[in-house]
Amino acid sequence: MSTTHPFTGIPVNKPRQVLFASLIGTTIEFFDFYIYATAAVLVFPKLFFSSSDPSAAVLESLATFGIAFLARPIGSALFGHFGDRIGRKTTLVLALLTMGISTIAIGALPTYHTIGFTAPLLLALCRFGQGLGLGGEWGGAVLLAIENAPPNKRAWYGMFPQLGAPIGFFLSGGVFLLLSRLLTDQQFFTFGWRLPFLASAVLVFLGLYVRLTITETPVFRQALNRGEQVKLPLLSVFRNYPRELITGILVCLATFVLFYLMTVFALSWGTTALHYSRSKFLLMQLFDISFFAITIPLSARLAEHGRRRVMLWVTTLIGVFGLVMAPMFVAGTTGALLMMAVGLGLMGVTYGPLGTVVSELFPTPVRYTGSSLAFSLAGILGASLAPYIATSLAKTYGLQYVGYYLTTSAFLTLLGLLWARETKDDDLARISAPEI
Repeated sequence: MSTTHPFTGIPVNKPRQVLFASLIGTTIEFFDFYIYATAAVLVFPKLFFSSSDPSAAVLESLATFGIAFLARPIGSALFGHFGDRIGRKTTLVLALLTMGISTIAIGALPTYHTIGFTAPLLLALCRFGQGLGLGGEWGGAVLLAIENAPPNKRAWYGMFPQLGAPIGFFLSGGVFLLLSRLLTDQQFFTFGWRLPFLASAVLVFLGLYVRLTITETPVFRQALNRGEQVKLPLLSVFRNYPRELITGILVCLATFVLFYLMTVFALSWGTTALHYSRSKFLLMQLFDISFFAITIPLSARLAEHGRRRVMLWVTTLIGVFGLVMAPMFVAGTTGALLMMAVGLGLMGVTYGPLGTVVSELFPTPVRYTGSSLAFSLAGILGASLAPYIATSLAKTYGLQYVGYYLTTSAFLTLLGLLWARETKDDDLARISAPEI
């Protein structure tokens, strides 16, 4: 439970409480999100789409994967509005519920062989719900961390919700790997694939319990006491902070492209064109995801001395990596392992300070909406179609063009970083948003 300030009597969140609440929520959200990503490659093409053209079924399944990214900005605007108007805590609970219910529903859906074309439509609807919830979850979790942080530890606190990504991926990949080994293919495709989606209900209840024990962030309470809320945060962001919004989108772009190339595209290409078994490639990814997790706290420590410098260096390295990615991927098991280790290691360095960097661009009264919207719109541009685009490029022009795609995204992110300002010394509670 929260403690109270000895002089003011105002509830104060304990650091451990804040960091765990921000971490557990994003872990659950990303677990739910990634089990869909894994199933979109391994399961859905066979069960939710026509089997007449297997290649088309894979592309259609990857297209439904992108629906969540189209829903994210809507979730950002919806949950961001309430997060900036009534508070971070209540909004985070609602976002988690939206994501959780959508995920559990996927586990109960009838397949194409049962209800025909209605099956992929229901799948797309549930995927939309996942995106809606995640659009409100990420920004709120980051704000929960950094708005409770001491001024010189915002990047460190902001790193904890980012750790939910590799932990959620590890859990989702581990579950599918375990099911692949314990069940026959027939059992896996009959009922086994449903278990991770249904089991997420336990994680959702745990996350809700933790979230309900925290109090509102002190930075938001100060803004609330000063009457600084704006009537329409979304309109305020577009009218008064277009530069910050565009900067945030560009800063996130390469991160999204890199991650979904290293996970969804790599799994799809590795198990089809390169003929790895499902179990072997999942095991390879689970090993390499550790590089993602390890480099997140490292980059957060570095970012305490300057966010922009860290991001500029790692984005340059991502661009160079794009030029050597293809030959590494096709150089046997060792080459593929090394390729994903380098890619996911770079991913951790860019992802660790990303939430803090984007959130610090906006003032408190529109911070939830602004940071969530920047992240979500970058997701549309950098992630929603990344597996689809990469697969099409690889099949049409060759695998090296997937690397060129990554390098191009890194160049655009560099432009955003050059346009951005350093924010490590900013006072989060100092700047107010204009009234709208």
